[in-house]
Amino acid sequence: MKAVTVVSLVNVEKSYGSWPVLQGADLEVPDTARIGIVGPNGAGKSTLLRILKGDETPSGGEVVRRKDLSIAVLEQHVDGDARTAEQTVMDARPGVAALDAEMRDVEAELGRPEVVADLARMDRVLTRQQRLLERWVDVGGAGSAGEARAALLSLGLDQGDLLLPTTALSGGQRKLVGLAACLISQPDLLLLDEPETHLDADRRARLESIVAEFPGAVVIVSHDRYLLDETIDRVAELERGRITMWPGNYSAYAVAKEIALKRQQQLYVTQQKEIARLEEAIRRFEQWARIVVNERHIKQARNKQRQIDRMDKIDKPVFERRKIALEMRASERSGTKVVELRDVTVAFAGEPVLLGCDLEIFRGERVGMIGANGAGKSVLGTVLAGLREPDEGTRWIGPSVRLGYLAQGHETERPDRTPIEFVRDMKPMYEEDAVALLGRFLFRYDQMRQPVGTLSGGERTRLQLCLLMLSGANFLLLDEPTNHLDIDSMEVLESALESYDGTVIVISHDRYLLDRIPDRIVEVRDGRAFSSPGGYDDWLEARGRVPA
Repeated sequence: MKAVTVVSLVNVEKSYGSWPVLQGADLEVPDTARIGIVGPNGAGKSTLLRILKGDETPSGGEVVRRKDLSIAVLEQHVDGDARTAEQTVMDARPGVAALDAEMRDVEAELGRPEVVADLARMDRVLTRQQRLLERWVDVGGAGSAGEARAALLSLGLDQGDLLLPTTALSGGQRKLVGLAACLISQPDLLLLDEPETHLDADRRARLESIVAEFPGAVVIVSHDRYLLDETIDRVAELERGRITMWPGNYSAYAVAKEIALKRQQQLYVTQQKEIARLEEAIRRFEQWARIVVNERHIKQARNKQRQIDRMDKIDKPVFERRKIALEMRASERSGTKVVELRDVTVAFAGEPVLLGCDLEIFRGERVGMIGANGAGKSVLGTVLAGLREPDEGTRWIGPSVRLGYLAQGHETERPDRTPIEFVRDMKPMYEEDAVALLGRFLFRYDQMRQPVGTLSGGERTRLQLCLLMLSGANFLLLDEPTNHLDIDSMEVLESALESYDGTVIVISHDRYLLDRIPDRIVEVRDGRAFSSPGGYDDWLEARGRVPA
């Protein structure tokens, strides 16, 4: 069966003030597509998704959507609220949420004294309630609670988490709730903005299966190389405001892009040689025309110039984009033992997250901390960082330890302050020096003066890494540091951590990072911390699981 286009962008432009994000972008999404959008932080990937959804209007060009197209979006940041996970998913069912609200209004009306006292009015309200109930059953409302529960359990949430307010769930659990809400709405087009963020290895594998089995079209923004290799059949590369399509998964794209760049380099060099030859001929004819006034020489020079002007100029290929200038150095040496937890217990609403947890970290160690979503990794991180006091047990930290902490959701930031203010607070310097430093971390001048809360997730992470570099910390505790970073920045971070002369704890689900950095894996499970020597693959082998 021939694929049908569900949405297309034609010559789309989008600017914020004087900053152009999209410049003549074209994209066609067939109904069975699996498209991965890749590009550096700030290239406009999330903006592109919002335009596809219709939540943002382009400055120019055209967006064409199939009639009655239903779209669901899993946002990059899934915030919690007072609703339970189950209710959040039920509210996403088409038509059910609105009918639920109407029936609650009717129930409230039936309880009013003036309605109870008026039999005719009571009869009208009861009739309305009956009609609403029939419509509710017709759209699947009677089974919505069971479907919501089944969807959440299939994604890996525990039964006890379903009735908790989503504010009490971890970042990974909230992401799963958001994904379940998308799926239960049964969209034609599923838009996923960094869906792997905060998800553990098992749930990332489940995500891969969901994308493979989804009956409609899927567009994914992701920096997870494993996920892109397993799920997509074409890559939309967004760079300098334009979209270039490449067939195959991420690995195929990386190889094809390298070959194309080398071919472009050959064509560019050949064309530059031809331009140089023609320019030399122009100079020669112009010189002869000055010596011997001859109209023929002037015409020949003009003809050569027209040859140059008519050429389709080949851009010089960019083999390596600018990367963040991250170098991590400890300002002083810590003692042999950096931090120790003894018999630490932390509970929420009477439910223990950590239970009698012991952990010792020594100078120079590279520790990778892993565990299932909701196991308590971030809680353990906040206890190690001294941001949360244990309910029971003790925390000891060395007197010469200088801690640098990167929070998973940037909770330690003040969103109203600007990057320049953060940099100058961390280390006194002239404003022009702060501007130069932020420029080396790929911030535009206008971004340096914007509130941090307006920046993208990747930009905020880059700012936090810049501040950590300035801090001179000898103990780094990084909670999901690769979340939202583009692949180039991930590689710079990995290199910086390899050469860092202090102590590192990395809480992460990023297997590339966990394979490269740690010399010890700490798994958080059943409220305790279990240590295993070596990297992530060593940990897998020790548990009888063969690395993929």
